[in-house]
Amino acid sequence: MSDATVQAGRRRVTISHADRVVFPDARITKLDLARHYADVAPVMVPHVRDRPLALQVFPRGIDGPGHFLKDAPGHFPPWVRTFPVPKREGGTIDQVLANDAATLVYLAGQNAVTPHVWTSRVDRLERPDRVIFDLDPSGDDFAAVRAAARSAGDLLRGVGLHPFTMTTGSRGLHVVAPLRRSADYGEVHAFAREAAEALVAADPEGLTVEFRRAKRGDRIFVDVNRNAYGQHAVAPYAVRARSGAPVATPLRWEELDDEGLDPQGWAIPTIGARLTDVGDPWADIARHARDVGPARRALAER
Repeated sequence: MSDATVQAGRRRVTISHADRVVFPDARITKLDLARHYADVAPVMVPHVRDRPLALQVFPRGIDGPGHFLKDAPGHFPPWVRTFPVPKREGGTIDQVLANDAATLVYLAGQNAVTPHVWTSRVDRLERPDRVIFDLDPSGDDFAAVRAAARSAGDLLRGVGLHPFTMTTGSRGLHVVAPLRRSADYGEVHAFAREAAEALVAADPEGLTVEFRRAKRGDRIFVDVNRNAYGQHAVAPYAVRARSGAPVATPLRWEELDDEGLDPQGWAIPTIGARLTDVGDPWADIARHARDVGPARRALAER
């Protein structure tokens, strides 16, 4: 297999075994994956900067075994920034920070298909600036998922937060609200759990907070487990390890009304055209950050 280089910012990053096929059904290679991350870096880096990464790695392509990589290997070059993240049980792990295009491209060259990010940044690890509701359907009724996302948005607006949404590149949607870093993980997780319970109370036939799949039936799981220290969620514009190389894609809120919206509607071959057409719908997400404390009190009063 041959090597190739990809221009990523000011660096040219070498991709070994560049013609290795990562997505067999779509014949997408490691070089294609690296070029994707170079292309989306201008919109992706602002959403992942200074956030510890958990990397979903597939050394033989997505049809082979994969694993999560959190502790950066010693062979990573010194220009790939890392941060010693404290573990609750003691010690630290050196997690990668994808603060530039070159790092995203290098990671693709290391067979990292999907970067997942924390909801906090390393300068204040205990203070998340996002709250995430992961709407995970039991079946394929995406219309119900879109409706659940709209309901979650209504609830968040009703307590003073500003919701955003994105496809996950899998079957569901994320509803995300940016936060000021005024509360710790305990309070943010408590708010997320209480909000999820309020959503379920309003639609007990359609939604659930039941963790065990066997007890969910056909209901959509409102998962708030991403909102805890050390947890992570798929990054915006990350490629998922699924057939066709779908991409987690931020949406304009009104796109939830589109009956043709597909949770895997954009992929490596098509995301570029979307960015040309609509840009990044999350470009100003940080400007809408609000305190979670007042939102939690408003939720309790509903």
